[in-house]
Amino acid sequence: MKNNLDKQIKMNFQELDKIIKKLRSSEGCDWDKSQTSDSLLPYFIEEVYELIDSIDKKDYENTQEELGDVMLHLIFQSQIAAEKEIFTINDVIESINKKLINRHPHVFAHIAQPNSGTTNRNWETQKYLEKDRDSRLDGVPNILPSIIFSQRIQEKASHAGFDWEGIDEVWEKLDEEINELRFAQKENDINKIREEIGDLLFTVINLSRFFGISAENALRRSNNKFIKRFQLLEKIIFDMNKNINDFSPNELDEIWKEAKKY
Repeated sequence: MKNNLDKQIKMNFQELDKIIKKLRSSEGCDWDKSQTSDSLLPYFIEEVYELIDSIDKKDYENTQEELGDVMLHLIFQSQIAAEKEIFTINDVIESINKKLINRHPHVFAHIAQPNSGTTNRNWETQKYLEKDRDSRLDGVPNILPSIIFSQRIQEKASHAGFDWEGIDEVWEKLDEEINELRFAQKENDINKIREEIGDLLFTVINLSRFFGISAENALRRSNNKFIKRFQLLEKIIFDMNKNINDFSPNELDEIWKEAKKY
């Protein structure tokens, strides 16, 4: 059974590679032939977010489809690079195979099995050594959403040994940042307010990291929860044959409390 599945995976992957080569050939599709590494990026970003959305919703049918769309882009980009004689899809796979083996010596070199925290530190250390970087924080793309970027640089600093000793210190820092923001508000200094809001958000993300929670995922779920409740509020008002502007803030708050029950 396993051997048959392995053969099917190999055959299907090779078929997908052939399809993309065909689309890029002189006999292929004009649109596909016209694409470049840069022109594909907006579509790739969209597909990744669609994948994230389907995973977040536990929509497994769409997750399968979106994984295929992402895989398409990976092979498409590799084909464009191959046409320029930069690298091939085989080079890509070979590179990730080597990377995974090198970064998991406890699995492939039969050394002692570390705990998950040690594994993460070893992974970051190995990346740092492999890339010959000037800083442990190098390598985190600035194009990442700010919340993800913030949590990643915090994780990297932690793996380097720079971190709070415990979560109580993070709570204290959170209280400190709230007080500093209140003071900046009293001073009516917009630049200072902006700075303190940034520090406050950075600390909240740190708190999330200490709980082992993705701040990005947590905020996305809160966004979705707000949307669901607001849309229910709109429905309640619609069923009353009224407009949202017909209600005072206090009245809307009462309807909001009703929406929160569902």
